[in-house]
Amino acid sequence: MALTLLRTFSHFFTIVASLSTLHLLPSSSFNPRNISFASYTFYSDWSHALATWYGSAQGDGSEGGACGYGSSVGEPPFSSMISAGSPLLYDSGKGCGSCYEVKCTGNNGCSGNPVRVVITDACPGCDSDAEYHFDLSGSAFGAMAVSGQDEKLRNAGKINIQYRRVECSYPGVSIAFRVDSGSNDEYFAILIEYEGGDGDLGKVELKEEDSGAWYSMERSWGAVWKLDKGSPLNAPFSIRLTTIKSHSTIVANNVIPKGWTLAHTYRSIVNF
Repeated sequence: MALTLLRTFSHFFTIVASLSTLHLLPSSSFNPRNISFASYTFYSDWSHALATWYGSAQGDGSEGGACGYGSSVGEPPFSSMISAGSPLLYDSGKGCGSCYEVKCTGNNGCSGNPVRVVITDACPGCDSDAEYHFDLSGSAFGAMAVSGQDEKLRNAGKINIQYRRVECSYPGVSIAFRVDSGSNDEYFAILIEYEGGDGDLGKVELKEEDSGAWYSMERSWGAVWKLDKGSPLNAPFSIRLTTIKSHSTIVANNVIPKGWTLAHTYRSIVNF
């Protein structure tokens, strides 16, 4: 079933930030209570879908996943409140980072209260019973239950739910860029996470030091974007992001420094 737009609009804004990067250490964390979501008024109202759950009962689904976020899914700001999506939700990686509210009412263990989740993985076979199917983490599935009834709800296995697209908002958390381990002087790839607003990305561009040219990056897989220039790239790099839904644009200026390191994560000072 297709999402119905209540009203559409397009806005474009650009934020140019000065250099500010941070190598995230394993001990880095954010208070999940500071994370909030606000409904996008131009997305549809509640629609019907199916929900199942995977991984451990109190877990984060499957670390890694088809978006590439890895262990981040179990840490703030995601905090295990994640979902794998059927092909229409995952959308060949375009759905990575998108935020939804889900709620169930068809089981006596359902609270009827909405739970906010982020698409972090794909569920390729989930469209066999419904076009829109959320394969939730055990934590997210149980969060839809009446207090103390989470195990009873998980025992149902598959339930009917309602869902709607919502805006992603991560107060105090800026967009992060993790350098892919396959990057080199001529080929550069990054995982991008914690985008607010639409949550999804339709276009990513890279600009080298002292250059006015923006190179379009390609989606490699999931939330990983790549640029194969074929000649040496000169850091620091600025990254320009454009979302799919509202075409909002933001620039993380000089976010990847000279001497960047493989598998390191660099934090910008910007977010949508």
